[in-house]
Amino acid sequence: MFRFSALLSLLVVALSATASPILADTPKVTIGFATRFNQTGAANIVAADRARIAHLKNRTPSGNGRRAASFSITNTAVTYTTSVGVGSPATSYTLLIDTGSSNTWVGADKSYVKTSTSTNTHKSVSVSYGSGSFSGTEYTDKVTLSSDLVIDSQSIGVASQSSGFDGVDGILGIGPVALTEGTVSGVSSVPTVSDNLHSAGTISTESVGVFFAPTTSESDTNGELTFGGADSSKYTGTLAYTSLTSTSPASEYWGIDQSVSYGGQTILASTAGIVDTGTTLVYIATDAYNKYVSATGASLDSTTGLLRISAAKYADLKTLDFHIGGTAYGLTANAQTWPRSLNSYIGGESGDIYLVVNDIGNDSGEGLDFIDGYTFLERFYTVFDTTNSRFGIATTSYTSATSN
Repeated sequence: MFRFSALLSLLVVALSATASPILADTPKVTIGFATRFNQTGAANIVAADRARIAHLKNRTPSGNGRRAASFSITNTAVTYTTSVGVGSPATSYTLLIDTGSSNTWVGADKSYVKTSTSTNTHKSVSVSYGSGSFSGTEYTDKVTLSSDLVIDSQSIGVASQSSGFDGVDGILGIGPVALTEGTVSGVSSVPTVSDNLHSAGTISTESVGVFFAPTTSESDTNGELTFGGADSSKYTGTLAYTSLTSTSPASEYWGIDQSVSYGGQTILASTAGIVDTGTTLVYIATDAYNKYVSATGASLDSTTGLLRISAAKYADLKTLDFHIGGTAYGLTANAQTWPRSLNSYIGGESGDIYLVVNDIGNDSGEGLDFIDGYTFLERFYTVFDTTNSRFGIATTSYTSATSN
C-alpha cells in the first residue's frame, strides 16, 4: 500500500556550499496540508522505506534513454494531503503532496471528471514509485491550488490503472522537472505545477518553503507549503543555503554533502546523500549506523524494525548533528525518538522508546550514504529554490521541542 510520509523532497544547488544570508522576500502564496493516519493496522515503516531506497539506488533508464520513473513519497503511518481543484467547475481531489516526484495525476480513488477545460493530449503516461504505480492518459486542465494559485493549463495524468494508493486520489507532484522525463509518451518532459506557476508570473521565484510541526496526533492542518519563497515567520535564526552534490547516484535526486556526528564524535565523514520527505526515517551508512548503535546502547526490535532503547539509556542520549554547508543541525534526544503516542501505528509497545535512525544498507562510499527523511525535516524549516539552484534550511520553534 502506498502511503505518503510526510511530505516533500525538493532541494537545489547553491552558489556555494557555505551558509549565505536570506534574500529579500518575494511575493508568495501559502497553502495548508492535512495530517491523516493509517488506520489499517500495524505497518513496518522500515520495510516500506527500504523498498523505496532500493528503487532510488536501482532506478534505470527506459529504452529511449530517459529516466523510467520518479520516486515515491511513502509512509506507513502518516499521510500528508491537500485538496486540489481540477477542471471548471472544479472537482476537488485529495492528493498526496510529493516533492520527490513531478507528475500530477488523479483517478486512484475518485474518477477524473471532464469539463470544458479538459483536453485529451492522447499521450500515454506511466510512473512507477517503487511501492506503487499508475498508468493512463495525459490531459491538460485547469488546476486550482488556492484562489491565488491557479494554473490554466497543467499536465494531468488520468489513471486508468493504479496500485498502492488507498484513500487518496493521486499525487500533486512538485519535484524537479527532470523527474518527468520518460513518463509521458512523445515528449522529453512536462512542466510541473511549480514550473507553470513561475512561467505565468504567479510567483516571482520558483521556490517552495516547507513547514510542518512534528506529528503526535491527528489534526486537520499542521503544515504549510509556501510557493514563491520562504515564510520568515516559520523559522528562527538564519536561513542558510547549500549546494547539491555532484556525486552519483545522490546527484540524480535532491542530493547534498554532509557529515554526521554523535555527541561531538564523527560517525559519518563528509559524503553524499539525499534529503527526502518521502522517506520516513533517517538512514545512514552501515558503518556509521553501527557506531551509532554502539554509542547509544540501542538494540534492534524485530517487530517494528526500529532501534529500541531503555529509559535509562534514553536519558544518556547525546545530540546527533548533521553538518550541512558549514552549519550543524542537531537532533536532540527527543527528536531522535519516534513519537510514543504513535507507537500503535508501527506495531510497537505502548511506552517503549524507538529511535528514528536506521541502516541504509551499505557502507559509506557508495554515493548515496544517507537519507535525511521527514523525521529529520519536521524539526527544521526548508526551502527548495529552483530559480537559484539551492537548498535552504533553518531551525524552528520545534527544533528542540520535547513533543515525542
